[in-house]
Amino acid sequence: MPSNSKPTKAAAAQRITKLKELIGKYRYEYHVNNKSILSEAAADSLKHELSQLEELYPELITADSPTQRVAGEPLPEFSSYEHKWPMLSLNDVFDETELKAWEDRIAKLIPDKDMSYFVDIKMDGLACSLIYENGELVRGVTRGDGYVGEDVTHNVRTLESIPLNLHKGVTNKELLKGYTEIRGEIVMYKDDFAKLNQQRKKDGLELFANPRNLAAGTMRQLDPSLIAARPLHFHAYDLLRENREDISTNELCYGYLKELGFIINQQAARKKDINSVLSYALDWEEKRQSLNFNTDGMVIKVNNRGQFERLGVVGKAPRGAIAYKYPAEQATTKVRDIQVNVGRTGAVTPFAVLEPVTIAGTTVQMATLHNGGEIKRKDIRIGDSVIVQKAGDIIPEVVESLKSLRSGSEKVFKMPTKCPECDSALTKKEDEAVLRCSNLSCPARTHRQLEHFVSRGALDIDGVGERVVKTFLDEGLIADSADLFKLRAEQISQLEGFKDKSAENIIKAIEAVKNPPLDRFLFALGIRHVGIQTARDLANAFGDLDSLREATVDELAEVEGVGEIVAESIAAWFIDEENQQLLAKFAGLGVAPQRVEVSRDDRLSGKTFVITGTLEGLAREEAEEKIRALGGKVSSSVSAKTNYLVVGDNPGENKLSQAKEHYIKIVDESELQELLRS
Repeated sequence: MPSNSKPTKAAAAQRITKLKELIGKYRYEYHVNNKSILSEAAADSLKHELSQLEELYPELITADSPTQRVAGEPLPEFSSYEHKWPMLSLNDVFDETELKAWEDRIAKLIPDKDMSYFVDIKMDGLACSLIYENGELVRGVTRGDGYVGEDVTHNVRTLESIPLNLHKGVTNKELLKGYTEIRGEIVMYKDDFAKLNQQRKKDGLELFANPRNLAAGTMRQLDPSLIAARPLHFHAYDLLRENREDISTNELCYGYLKELGFIINQQAARKKDINSVLSYALDWEEKRQSLNFNTDGMVIKVNNRGQFERLGVVGKAPRGAIAYKYPAEQATTKVRDIQVNVGRTGAVTPFAVLEPVTIAGTTVQMATLHNGGEIKRKDIRIGDSVIVQKAGDIIPEVVESLKSLRSGSEKVFKMPTKCPECDSALTKKEDEAVLRCSNLSCPARTHRQLEHFVSRGALDIDGVGERVVKTFLDEGLIADSADLFKLRAEQISQLEGFKDKSAENIIKAIEAVKNPPLDRFLFALGIRHVGIQTARDLANAFGDLDSLREATVDELAEVEGVGEIVAESIAAWFIDEENQQLLAKFAGLGVAPQRVEVSRDDRLSGKTFVITGTLEGLAREEAEEKIRALGGKVSSSVSAKTNYLVVGDNPGENKLSQAKEHYIKIVDESELQELLRS
């Protein structure tokens, strides 16, 4: 503090404001511009003075103060948070042919001659979304399943590289108003990782496997002070606003991100054509080892964000972006054994038990062999020396066997004809490569299904994980997922390792999910081919479980994203007698999925709308929901199939010109309201 006398509250408030500004400027210059305007000791001294003043006048402490980065006591658990816009994954390409095929596909959809690309290093870390309201950080969320993530606000606040307030020096002042979402990757730098492991080696502790796993594991710690003690960094790569037309290009987006106070990759660049993109990607394949973070490729986006929006989404990936993946790191090892695993759908999958080998910083001891046909095609035998790689740098797989190294003692593996868990016959459909257990009550299927039922993406029953499920099964307390709702606290408390309090908490957690959202319940049932998004589409289309059960294959196939094969799988599941008994059991135990209100008013059926600009009386999402509720469709891009272009304030010129070109009816907000009312 500047003197030994206690300052007045007004003087303290004025000093605190100046200290926060200077510390904020230091943070910006240090993390964003790689420039230090103060020594670390001087910066620490300023922070110390700030904390002393706040200690004198606690009422002057604000959430954006640098002293509040380590925020409070450890959390009991993370809560879930639904993303405003899905954090989509990217499709991968692995060579020049695939990259140019992607360019050809998007060129057919948008034959614009002026299309350019924006490329950036694909970072190997934890994807995270930061939400700012009027420039102040209010929430941090992990990617999760792309639709729902974990609220890690307390943890992201501890990262010095994340501004608690957006930097006011940004040229576009609109970005400081309302809702602004910043997306990026949380990483640990290689040199920091090496220092941590050196210290752990000195302390006789087990070494960390790799920076990516450590970064992800650290961010999932419940005690924010532990995160603050580890050197993590947030690199931003996207900026989203309510009005998507606020930012015209990805190149401009990166400029704004830096101005707002975020680290951006210096390697990111705009490229005029796909040949320049390829040359740049190949150049960085050679130089990537010089980076201070791990990478497995490049992210390539259409630079013009209007064009990007027009390209839309296919499946769970945007058409306007692709990940160019570098060859996976490989290693050689020996196959000790080949075994099989029975999954929740009865699929019997072979895997190789390997002599331990390190690949991309991770010790690998098992690798997938996919199916019996793959084993035969690659001629992989027990005892073989093999090349193993991490597919996409994630899942270990056996690439090939080194036949020239065989000694003659290797053994040919044959897929079993009976289930290794229940001895039932294994069957295979003509159009599939996978063998499946024919016994729907197979213990292995039941175990995997129960694990899936309680998992985070499904019912997410707190405190009931893989170990607890196995214990309940082994002790005969449950035989299927419905039995969870019959459990009593006194049954659980008698088991080894469970106390009265933990038993009560488990029962409370199970009771809390008796009325789950319909889409989560459908996903939890483990119906083959029904993932999270398909479950949502079905719930929105049919509204309740009974309507879905009674739907025909043709009616199911009409749901967007549900084709004939998926429709047949869903119908077959509901027809099965054992599944009918399971659903009746759920109902008898009071498990009632929440109904989704589905409007039977389909006056806008067959009509496709595109909205551009800002609407005054309706939020865009609200307008889209009302259109869909009346049977209409909403698209992000104008095409010959569009029926209405709804124009608000500051509309996109591209969409207006395309609508005129295709003679599409252009309406304003009042005309849209009339369509919704009539």
